[in-house]
Amino acid sequence: MKGLHLLCRTAAIKPVAAPALAIGLALAAAALPTTALNAAPSSMQDNAILLSVGGSRVINLPAPMSDVVIADPEVADVHVRSQNQLYLLAKKAGETTVFVTAKNGKVLFSGTVRVGNNLTNIDDMLQLAMPEANIAANKMNGMVLLTGTIAAPEDAAEAERLTQAFVGKDVTVVSRLRMATPLQVNLQVKIAEVSRDLGHKIGTSFATADRSGGKWLGSIGGGSRNFATHDAEKNSWTFNNPIDGTFSLGGVARILGMDIAGVIDLAESSGLATTLAQPNLTALSGETASFLAGGEFPYTINNGTQGNSLEWKQYGVQLAFTPTVLADGRISLRVRPTVSSLDFSLDMNAPALKTRTAETTVELGSGQAFMIAGLLNNETGNTIDKVPGLGNIPILGSLFKSRRFQRSETELVIVVTPYLVKPVNAADIRLPTDAFRAANEGQGLFLQQGSDGISGGRAPAPSRGPDVPMPAPGPQASAQTPAMAARAPRKTGRADDATPGFSY
Repeated sequence: MKGLHLLCRTAAIKPVAAPALAIGLALAAAALPTTALNAAPSSMQDNAILLSVGGSRVINLPAPMSDVVIADPEVADVHVRSQNQLYLLAKKAGETTVFVTAKNGKVLFSGTVRVGNNLTNIDDMLQLAMPEANIAANKMNGMVLLTGTIAAPEDAAEAERLTQAFVGKDVTVVSRLRMATPLQVNLQVKIAEVSRDLGHKIGTSFATADRSGGKWLGSIGGGSRNFATHDAEKNSWTFNNPIDGTFSLGGVARILGMDIAGVIDLAESSGLATTLAQPNLTALSGETASFLAGGEFPYTINNGTQGNSLEWKQYGVQLAFTPTVLADGRISLRVRPTVSSLDFSLDMNAPALKTRTAETTVELGSGQAFMIAGLLNNETGNTIDKVPGLGNIPILGSLFKSRRFQRSETELVIVVTPYLVKPVNAADIRLPTDAFRAANEGQGLFLQQGSDGISGGRAPAPSRGPDVPMPAPGPQASAQTPAMAARAPRKTGRADDATPGFSY
């Protein structure tokens, strides 16, 4: 069965060799899986015969054969057992054609034989499907564990899918694959907050001093603040102005031997505050990065009999995100931005913490942005302090009560944009200070320059001149040295002339 075109004639088979050939074919048939294929007319033989390396196929012919021709005997070989039966044996991966004819020239069988690799284990299958990956499959306790490195993020899901199809649905496949060079994600976040406050305040306060000198003394006092102090020796009143920016109208009247001092506090405030933060973070795919632009404030914790302890609480603009790079450059992003501020409205010595937090997971491409909006906060407070009964009198009742109205509106908008980033060569990085030079005396005195150079330009770098051949060792070195000096380039004193060695 040698040569490019293998020709086998059944008439040439000796009866003496028939028993040995039968024994050899019987051993081959026992070692290799074989299937029978009945020969069909040549007009119906359009489908290829698919075999694996080391496999075989039995072909039953409708009539005695005379010749067998194989186009490429290195891909497949044949064994003839009888005139009506043919064995096809696959040798290596490839494709060839087989023709079987009778004595009268009639084609009994013709077909294409395709031989593929025989994948006996998961490692060979994964190596054939992903040649750039380095994946090892370990079988343990009824499951398959995939370990190693892959070239792209989508290869992890593909390797798991191929392994599941290879072992079947009843076997659990666990993937612990990692990228050989993990991708990095840069996250640009814009946090914009607008806060508007509106407040009104009308308050009354009274205080009395009884200077009648009689047997009965009395006093009237109260209100929203301690607005005045009475000096009995000097018989004078000292008014205290409010410290919160409130306007005050006050006076003193003497009625029935008593000095009655009163004050009316009037205030109206409106404020508008904006906050803009733009933190940038870079993290590996699958890792978590965090950011804080703010500070920490202390607060006391009572530990019972063990005393008090001091702890610190963070506040400000905080950001934590976990990116995962998916197929085709898509990014699965879990982001948690937090904006917090100190609130002294309850206690000036122990502030509270106002916090706005959002957490979400989105999927988007590199350079695409998503917005977290609609984080509105509206707070309204209306407080009335009054004297029972007198405060309910129409018109005059306003002198015996204080009213405070406060409204706060806040809107928070967060815009998140992830980018796939890769490290760059250090020589390609430009800094604003690379080409900076301080101005000399003439530039500073006559041209009023504070600096010289171009921002972001190339910094002065060393340059190398032409190589000068060194003299050969020996007594001729002193004689060759003057000739080499004569051939050396002459210095002209220009700045662009290259000199041997390194120079600026």
